[in-house]
Amino acid sequence: MTAANKLRVAGLSIILAWGWKRAAIALAAGALSALAMAPFNAWPVLFLTFPVMVWLIDGAGAGRARGVPAAAMAGWWFGLGYFVPGLYWIGYAFLVDASTFAWLLPFAILGLPAYLALFTAFGFGFARLIWTRDASRVLALAAALTVSEWLRGHVLTGFPWNAFGYALSEPLALAQTGSLVGLWGLTFLSVAIFASPAVLIDGTSRGRKPWIAPALALLLLAAMGIFGAVRLALQPTTMVANLKLRIMQPNLQQDQRFNYSAKAEVMKKYLTLSDRASGPQSTGVRDVNILIWPESAFPFFLTREADAMGQIADLLPKGTVLITGAVRAPELPPGVKITRAYNSIYVIDHDGSVLSVYDKLHLVPFGEYLPFQDWMERLGFEQLTKVQGGFIPGAVRRTLEIPNAPRALPLICYEAIFPGTVATRDDRPGWIVNLTNDGWFGMSTGPYQHLQQVRLRAIEEGLPVVRAANTGISAVIDPLGRVVARLGLGLEGVLDSSLPSAIPPTIYARVGDTPAAILLAAALIFVIRRRTAKRAS
Repeated sequence: MTAANKLRVAGLSIILAWGWKRAAIALAAGALSALAMAPFNAWPVLFLTFPVMVWLIDGAGAGRARGVPAAAMAGWWFGLGYFVPGLYWIGYAFLVDASTFAWLLPFAILGLPAYLALFTAFGFGFARLIWTRDASRVLALAAALTVSEWLRGHVLTGFPWNAFGYALSEPLALAQTGSLVGLWGLTFLSVAIFASPAVLIDGTSRGRKPWIAPALALLLLAAMGIFGAVRLALQPTTMVANLKLRIMQPNLQQDQRFNYSAKAEVMKKYLTLSDRASGPQSTGVRDVNILIWPESAFPFFLTREADAMGQIADLLPKGTVLITGAVRAPELPPGVKITRAYNSIYVIDHDGSVLSVYDKLHLVPFGEYLPFQDWMERLGFEQLTKVQGGFIPGAVRRTLEIPNAPRALPLICYEAIFPGTVATRDDRPGWIVNLTNDGWFGMSTGPYQHLQQVRLRAIEEGLPVVRAANTGISAVIDPLGRVVARLGLGLEGVLDSSLPSAIPPTIYARVGDTPAAILLAAALIFVIRRRTAKRAS
């Protein structure tokens, strides 16, 4: 049997599958698709798994209501298979305080994927509504899943983690297309390219040439690679003159970071590590202009602890500033008990004065606040950070003024996974500083995925990213996504680097998701016209 015949048999078997076999096929295809994400980056596997999506929707036509419910059900199983292995690491956060939260572990590992899979189900169902019988059905799937992935990134504050477009963020040459079309454009291209082999099972009757679609997909992939290689070759990494950074990665356990009794131990570690010599010619923190500590670095309100602020002032030489995460208390009348707080970034000068503050806008559901906070607290629930009433969201996203350095755009933790909102058009920064605490997620795939997504923000915006993480992965990334310096997961140490220079605004930085919207609209118009023409004939 030839390879073409074997493919045709496999495709027909999936099309004709029903019941539990159909669910198992969708679940397995989704699980294998997760290998396309970091740290594996095995994106060629999608040439095998994304055609399965097409064949599952083909087979849904035998169901009721034009096959939409059957297609949606297949999409839900595919999504569940994709999100469980891709997001299993969230369960680690519930083991930090196991006595309080371990019972929620099954709900975290299965409940969140089951919810996110609803968006994949919507994408499959929408695709079935506009489905065609020729190769254009691949574009129908790409358009529908782009819509559903965009919704996943926005509904109920959004969670676009491991969007399909990240499959094209490695190798780095392919990721450069993100500077044109952003994450949602990459998502459309990813589905269209990797699902294209599905049409090879189509017959050659009525003038059909099923090989054209996958051939065009491969040409598009090659064109993306060439564009990226040329862009990388023409724009080498350049550095901001006379500016040295030091990132301190303490690798602290989570129970220390939220234990006030560990205050002295935490401060001693930060101060000692920050001033560590990084080489034979190093004189510690005196070599750098900007020292950077990770998110919510202290188990106390930093600016209300005079001794801690004094220790920081003693550490910093003149001309050096500290950028650090910290929990910030709101301004309250004297004697009023503090029950809520901000997750913030401080810029602190060498004399201990606070130069600038940013409060996190995009809080993490169930981590930093609870939906319907008061009602859920009355039922006995609390978020992982145990801040009664939840953290207070910030009011505005703005750049930070830093002495003798370009303005920086602050992003705390997963704020950096949201494309298009990282930089305002009228206040373009010179770099992005991302402080995070991926220590919640242990030695898992989560921190690698987080770094992958932050790197795409650099490419989209044409801005360097400096990332400080408690347990790693800390990194300095240039505006084309090249990792200039990196400190691995689970390591304690300091990372010294110059700051890469920003490049002129990319097309994506200038016009946002407009190119992706044009791709999506063109695909929908083409598919609907094909469907209408077929029905008329």
